[in-house]
Parts: sequence; structure tokens; C-alpha cells
Amino acid sequence: MRRKSRILLCFAVLWVLGIAYYFYSGTTLHQKDSTSVLSSLVILVRVVSLVMCLCPGKVRWQDFDQDLYVGATVVRPGQDPYARNKFNQVESDKLRMDRAVPDTRHDHCKHKQWNSDLPASSVVITFHNEARSALLRTVVSVLKKSPPQLVKEIILVDDYSDNSEDGALLGKIEKVRVLRNDRREGLMRSRVRGADAATAPVLTFLDSHCECNDHWLEPLLERVAEDKTRVVSPIIDVINMDNFQYVGASADLKGGFDWNLVFKWDYMTLEQRRARQGNPIAPIKTPMIAGGLFVMDKEYFELLGKYDMMMDVWGGENLEISFRVWQCGGSLEIIPCSRVGHVFRKQHPYTFPGGSGTVFARNTRRAAEVWMDEYKNFYYAAVPSARNVPYGNIQSRLEMKKRLGCKPFKWYLDNVYPELRVPDHQDIAFGALQQGGNCLDTLGHFADGVVGIYECHNAGGNQEWALTKDKSVKHMDLCLTVVDRTAGSLIKLQGCRENDSRQKWEQIESNSKLRHVGSNLCLDSRSARMGGLTVEVCSSSLTQQWKFTLNLQS
Repeated sequence: MRRKSRILLCFAVLWVLGIAYYFYSGTTLHQKDSTSVLSSLVILVRVVSLVMCLCPGKVRWQDFDQDLYVGATVVRPGQDPYARNKFNQVESDKLRMDRAVPDTRHDHCKHKQWNSDLPASSVVITFHNEARSALLRTVVSVLKKSPPQLVKEIILVDDYSDNSEDGALLGKIEKVRVLRNDRREGLMRSRVRGADAATAPVLTFLDSHCECNDHWLEPLLERVAEDKTRVVSPIIDVINMDNFQYVGASADLKGGFDWNLVFKWDYMTLEQRRARQGNPIAPIKTPMIAGGLFVMDKEYFELLGKYDMMMDVWGGENLEISFRVWQCGGSLEIIPCSRVGHVFRKQHPYTFPGGSGTVFARNTRRAAEVWMDEYKNFYYAAVPSARNVPYGNIQSRLEMKKRLGCKPFKWYLDNVYPELRVPDHQDIAFGALQQGGNCLDTLGHFADGVVGIYECHNAGGNQEWALTKDKSVKHMDLCLTVVDRTAGSLIKLQGCRENDSRQKWEQIESNSKLRHVGSNLCLDSRSARMGGLTVEVCSSSLTQQWKFTLNLQS
């Protein structure tokens, strides 16, 4: 109400001034007093300028009142600083909106010249009940760290936050537009709304708790300008959720996943790292993007089907768009000269209708059913409960896939993600062999070496195993072997032999244990720290509980 009153007052004052000037200038002109007319013009301009300053309007980010904006939602004494956002809001609120962060780019990036005729971008940031200090820093970092001509607008999409002023007040900042949903829509539909409203030729999507680093935008826009089918992402630096320290991330990572379809970071292979030594800032082809931060040509975003609008809230959308881009003729890249910090949290601060697990499974099923062809069965083997989650109608997405002439998932595995091991037709269980947070590990040993357990790292390698139809537990061409069939005997790695009874194992008790067929003893980790894994008399001990990541038998 007060805002409307100020607007009416401004117009009233300007109207009165205009009428007064009309009569006054008429009189002075009649008197042919040009000096008086000039003086009146100067006075009028000054008065109008003063009135316009009092009227509501846009301000530079440097003039935005951070203390007033953030101070309205501070954590009170005795309140849990993690309760609202699942990060330390007290530490976040202490920081200035334009705080300095370390330049984490490679030295080569700091001397590189970017094209001068890059296209402008609309930056789309969606949020729901975001901490005001984190949201403000995201907006300010975009404006501060970007060449002004490259940011046409920042579109904030408020996904029905409890307090509408979280976004509305930021709309006072130059270049910031605010759209507010009238109900909770979730990340995907909110991003599409922002993209539809965008007026620049390139879209930049950011999460609402980011901080852009020096010259982050130019290298991203340059890659997209060269090829509109590229979808590019920065290296995502880490903003610590406890103390908000900004830490540079490794440039040797690319996005990937396991058959449970959960995103993970994969280290480049040794060969890939060696190939980059001559040009360490070259773009990195990545099978998957994290999804929170990327740049994409607007027309290509629309041509490729935007987002799956029947996905809810959050989760699985990065999987779906990554499959879609690669299989339908585009490519995904991580650009080392672009760095953006991101607050990584251990849990979500907001609720999911139906529960986060159900929503994630529904979204992931939609991606798997549309894009993975028969390989989706490996997902269901890894996450059997997903079969019970309804995923809705996917007909329009399948029709889009056909219309775009997209390639099969086998092409993606062969050409984009050959590092992802596909279970062999002889395998009945596959992946890591887990015991709590630890996994069966070769410990780098080869033939005649012992095996042990090590913290699960989800990167395959020494922790990748398969139980085959001929009852071998294999790691590459080595098999778990019981040399002495007595309790307490060490397990050894030996070359696999088809009919060697010392290498025959079976899953028992709902696939929760591995029993050696010849001795009826069970794989046990009780002596792992003293020498290696052994076989022991089968019992209910937790040291005998084992579970494969992927079980292909019921």
C-alpha cells in the first residue's frame, strides 16, 4: 500500500511541476527573457531528478541495502543456524554480498583473450525458501563478475517461497526480473518458465546458492557461440556449508553415474590426463552434467524439448537432459576456464510431496524408460524398489525422441561413456561388494595377493566385482580363491579357471552372504585389518553381510 502511495505521489508532483512550468515558460517567453527560461529549465530538471529518486525504481547492485534485506530473516539467538537451509546461515549472513573469492582458474586462463562479439545471456535462477544472503550473493556475483553487455537480464523464478519478498525485493536491482509461481512447481517447470520469459539468445541456468568467479561467463558463451549444440558447464568449486570457505575443485573430473543412476564425479583416466598435459584448459567432454549450472543456446533448448514437465520438484533432470543432449546430436562439456562456487549440502532444506525418495525414483524412472532402452533393466536390478513407483505417461517424450532421430543408449555407452562397465551376460551380480560403508577391495594386489576391505569410493577399479553364472567371483581375470578349505583360511586372488572348485561361490540368505561351495564356509571380514579376508563358519555376524551393487537374479 505504501509503495502504491509513493507512486501516486510521484506522478502528482510531476504533474503539478509540468503545469507550473507550462504557465511559467509561457510567461517568460512572452517577455522574451531567455535567461529566465534557461534557469527555470535547470531548476525543473533538478526537482524532477529529486522526485524520481524518491520514486520506486531500479538501483545498481552496489546501492542495494544488504543489511536491510538480509537483516529481516537473521537467525535469532538460540535458533539452529542449520534448520532453515541445511547450511550455516549465520556464517552466510556475515558475508558481504560482493565478498572476494580466490581466483581458482589455471594460470593459462588468466592470460587468455575471449571473443569480443559474444552473444548476451539471460541468467535463470530458480529458488524456494533460499537464504536471502546466499541468493543475494548469487545475483551480485553474476553482475559483478560478468561483462555488463553479456548479461541481458537475471530472471529469478520464485517457486512459491513462504515469503514473497525474498525475491520481490531483489527485483529493485538493475537487470533483475522476478517471476513468482502461484503454487509449488519444482525445479524443472520453474526453469522452463524462466527460459520462456528470457529475451537473450543464450540461457544460463544457476542454482540459488552460487558465487561466480572471475571471467566465468565468457568461456562458456564462446563455446556455445561456436556450436549451438554444445551444452557447457563450469568447473564447480566448493563453498563449505559450515564456514562458507571457497575452495577450488579439481580440474581432472567429469560427470558420471552408476547403474543406480545417481550422479557421481569420475576422475579422468590416466591416458586422458596425459593427453591434456599440452593443453590443460581444453574443454572436457563429459557424459553427464551436475545439472545445477550450465549454459545452452535458447533455440536449441526449445528444439530439444526443454525439460520433462512431468518431472516433479528435483532430481533426475540432469540425467535426462544429459542423455537427451548426447543421444540427439549435441554434446556436453566442462570448461576449465569457467569457475563457479556452489554450496554443497548433505540434505535438502525443503520437503518433497510424497517423500524425496519417491520423487527421485519417479523422475529417474521417466528418464530410464525414455532413454535407456533395454539397459534400464540394470537400473531396476540396482534399485528394485523403483519398479513399484508409478512414473506417469511418457508418450510425448518418446514421440519427441523419434522426431529428433535420437540414437540408442548403446551408442551412448559405446561412444560417450565407455568407462561405465556394462554387466556381462554371464553375470548374475555386479559392481561393488558392499559391507556397510566398506567394499571388497583388491588393495592393488594381483595374482596370489590377498584381498581386504576399504571405504567404498564408487569409482569401480579395485572395488569392481562380478558373480558369474559359473559361480566365480571375478575381478577382471582374477577370481576369489579358497586355497585351504578350513575356517580362518585367507582368500587369495588367482587366475580364473573354469572348473576349479576352490573358486566356486554362491549367494545365500536373500543374497546377503557369499558361501564357498566346496567348504560351506562364508566370506568374512573379521580379520581384514590383520591380514585379509577369510572364510569362516557361516553365522549371523555383520562381518559376513555382503551386498552387490547390482543383483541380476531374484
